Amino acid sequence: MTAKRFILNETSYHGQGAVAAIIDEIKSRGFTKALIVTDAGLVKFGVVKKVTDLLEANKFAYEIYDQVKANPSVDVVKKGVDAFKAAGADYMIAIGGGSPQDTAKGIGIIINNPEFADVVSLEGVAPTKNKSVPVIAVATTAGTAAETTINYVITDEEKRRKFVCVDPHDIPVVAIVDPDMMASMPKSLTAATGMDALTHAIEGFTTLAAWELSDTLNLKAIEIIARSLRKSVAGDAEGREEMALGQYVTGMAFSNVGLGVVHGMAHPLSAFYDTPHGVANAVLLPYVMEFNAPYTGEKFREIARAMGVKGVDNMTQEEYRKAAIDAVRQLSKDVGIPQTLKEIGVKEEDLDALAAAAMADVCTGGNPRPCTKEAVFEVYKTAFGK
Repeated sequence: MTAKRFILNETSYHGQGAVAAIIDEIKSRGFTKALIVTDAGLVKFGVVKKVTDLLEANKFAYEIYDQVKANPSVDVVKKGVDAFKAAGADYMIAIGGGSPQDTAKGIGIIINNPEFADVVSLEGVAPTKNKSVPVIAVATTAGTAAETTINYVITDEEKRRKFVCVDPHDIPVVAIVDPDMMASMPKSLTAATGMDALTHAIEGFTTLAAWELSDTLNLKAIEIIARSLRKSVAGDAEGREEMALGQYVTGMAFSNVGLGVVHGMAHPLSAFYDTPHGVANAVLLPYVMEFNAPYTGEKFREIARAMGVKGVDNMTQEEYRKAAIDAVRQLSKDVGIPQTLKEIGVKEEDLDALAAAAMADVCTGGNPRPCTKEAVFEVYKTAFGK
């Protein structure tokens, strides 16, 4: 039997006001100067200031690299490496959702493993030898869980593709999951990132490498997300705090067991059209669940139960599978997610190329149902709508 590995942050802080713990962590670790990796919008709207005010009050030096954009590119990572060197920094504070976190991971790995400076050679499971520069990851969205995963995703704009990097050396040493840092998220982003978290939990629960420890976390995450996402989108503070926890709980799990073809199919949508990752996942999730259902044993019963469906123990297998898919679809509709690929600007003539790209994605191999290009094309076609 192969040993099952589980990698987590050294330390994480949760709840309102958790961001203040950043000061004790900097002091105890002896850090001297931070490169703050973020995007210009988070600077503009005062989110980054919540951290820099703490640093300034404690006389900690920092510089800001705010050139990160959604679906960060190879070039964004390279410029971040230059910014880190120019700043004379010895650690990073990544402030944001998946894009700043992923960018910081790429920077941190390359600084300590300069032979991967081209960025693209980090694709897959790269043989890096040294741990990343230390990263304190401050989440501002409740969805990607990038603050606790060993994965990051970079866009190769030249080849119009996204590639996934899986590296135990890149996990942030400290994660800060503070719902106050997420308060400025607009409803649409709250919905999209929340459905991204649900996708992580469902794919992590059904992926080929899933086992009891990851299942425990993912089922609890589905339960938390199902009861709190609607409230969070409506602006409820308690719902936002629950979503912050739910997305982190599944992050701990899926980071260690992998995902499936929802992500395999979503990544090309971002590469082709710059579709927000959470939206791509949210639209595809129910269609892929229908595709995977015959290969999931009794797992959809537990998904339906965690989604709040009553009476699942009295249902046939066909009934509880449909109930699970219906519950996911209803949640998606309730929080305003588009229901077809056509609605988010996907072009029908691209479906064949998208299917080829999905088959090359590292996440696809973990799918419970074996995938072929033809099968993936058919799922895209169904999801495209009439």
